[in-house]
Amino acid sequence: MSPSDEIEDSSAPLIEHLTELRQRLIRSVVAFIIGMVICFTVATPIFNFLTAPLCRVLAERGQDCGLIFISPQEGFFVAVKVSLLGGFILAFPYIAAQMWRFVAPGLYKSEKGAFLPFLVASPFMFLLGAAFAFYVVTPLAYDFFLGFQQFGNEGEAVPAGDPQNAAPLSVVFQGSAQEYLNLTIKFIVAFGLCFQLPVLLTLMGKAGLVSAEGLGQVRKYAMVGILVLAALVTPPDVITQVILFVVVYGLYEVSIWLVRRVEKDREARLRAEGLWFEDDDETDLDDDPMAAEFDDDDDDDGDGDRER
Repeated sequence: MSPSDEIEDSSAPLIEHLTELRQRLIRSVVAFIIGMVICFTVATPIFNFLTAPLCRVLAERGQDCGLIFISPQEGFFVAVKVSLLGGFILAFPYIAAQMWRFVAPGLYKSEKGAFLPFLVASPFMFLLGAAFAFYVVTPLAYDFFLGFQQFGNEGEAVPAGDPQNAAPLSVVFQGSAQEYLNLTIKFIVAFGLCFQLPVLLTLMGKAGLVSAEGLGQVRKYAMVGILVLAALVTPPDVITQVILFVVVYGLYEVSIWLVRRVEKDREARLRAEGLWFEDDDETDLDDDPMAAEFDDDDDDDGDGDRER
């Protein structure tokens, strides 16, 4: 066999993987386009559903719920944005399945069993965070924003030419449909990503990148980071910021508990397999969760079993 034939034979698997990846990406794009077209046909009902928090707040203030278009093409772009968001949500299960079918053949059976629960939990937690933002945070935010309206003395007769008796300035909300949609999507995406915290930290704990004790030691820094995050992704409303801080910090504590569960399960598995070693001379063994899986035997024979 010539060297050129060896090169072609070695490159064949890579070409096959790239071909498969292209096919699955094409299928994912087609599914997204189909979902987008479906949502575009019902963009108005979807947008009306997204305006429910605003309409509820306006109704409590005795105002009519109405948004305006400030440009001729704004209505079209609102429908496109609604269809983009809805199309991705509709197509996401199929897209995730395509990505899983591409990655799964390269994983061991144990790795599949470890990774699959996180693949299922991630969209669930995102939807949970999006629902929390839509039904809890968004009404509070818009109630705060609309509190800056000014209402003049409606119905009072004002003498003509008498500036001293002029009615006070009236500043009433007349929102742009596109601006409202952009702000609502920001809330939904921000809280959806924040709710990924337990999934991310638990996955990192399963990979040995973080430990429950390490997360507990940096708890005070995490609190500061969560406060900064709450100030960035929420309006300048103390109540909304406190809600986000309490929720995200609660998720952080849940993450510590989940990582601790993962460490206990791993220790129990290694003990059952006879691969768990405890060295009394190593004082930092308990501090490093990965050290329990690597037995550095310093005996004279130099033969130490290791389990990765």
